[in-house]
Amino acid sequence: MSDEKAGRTGTTTARKHTALPKAQILIEALPWLTRHNGKVVVVKFGGNAMIDEDLKAAFAQDVVFLRQAGLKPVVVHGGGPQINAQLDKQGLVSEFKAGLRVTTPEAMDVVRMVLAGQVQRELVGLLNQHGPLAVGMTGEDAHTITATRHTPEIEGELVDIGRVGEITAIDTGAIEALLADGRIPVISSIARSADDHHVYNVNADTAAAALAAALGAETLMVLTDVEGLYADWPNSDEVISRLTVSQLEKLLPDLSSGMVPKMEGCLHAVRGGVSTARVIDGRVPHSILLEIFTDEGIGTMVVPDAQGGEPA
Repeated sequence: MSDEKAGRTGTTTARKHTALPKAQILIEALPWLTRHNGKVVVVKFGGNAMIDEDLKAAFAQDVVFLRQAGLKPVVVHGGGPQINAQLDKQGLVSEFKAGLRVTTPEAMDVVRMVLAGQVQRELVGLLNQHGPLAVGMTGEDAHTITATRHTPEIEGELVDIGRVGEITAIDTGAIEALLADGRIPVISSIARSADDHHVYNVNADTAAAALAAALGAETLMVLTDVEGLYADWPNSDEVISRLTVSQLEKLLPDLSSGMVPKMEGCLHAVRGGVSTARVIDGRVPHSILLEIFTDEGIGTMVVPDAQGGEPA
């Protein structure tokens, strides 16, 4: 055999060895691609994935991959770190009560500006590096999210925390029109009130769950900064990989304040007809693809009671 032919044969063999693992990965994803084809997937973007440049880029790639693979992703985002930074810059104090940001009218102006004018714009830009796909909007647009003033009860008393909204209605018309046009809606979690017509700050986990239920989504995915829901934190770092609605209800009273809105959102979504709700570690690059297209999964999945033993 000539040296040239031997070289070509060696190169071909090397390519086969390199390509085989890629083919196996694609084949493993096939059942999931088939199952989720044409289905709506609502993704709540938050945590470290919002502030780390590499994680932001990986998140955008994941969302575009979902869309190109035949799914219909909808992104909902908050912006806690960015809001805190801007409030500090303007000399406004960040105060929290009952785990919620006390939002004065001045603070609400900052929240609105940061969410719709900074975080959303950056995310739309990242997605649109891959094509004319993403369209930004807020809960105000086309009455997508309507809210009323939320007044939490603290130690037996109702407390005014300002422009913090509780969702009263969802209108999915604008989102559905964008999805039908092949677009990726990117939604900021602010809403207008039908009562006083003020704009309110809405918890992004809560907004994502409400939208997932209203859209009849197949899956709600909530990115966070932990591996999932821990079975016995802080005594153990074992993550609960799957639990039913009833099991989650029993655990809720003992959860840390940061996990409560995420897990309540998962509960609301699955009760509202969403097939599965998942809390996943947004610190892991491409965590969305790992969770939705592989056998292992990397987070905590909530399923209806009747599906506790079925594959996701």
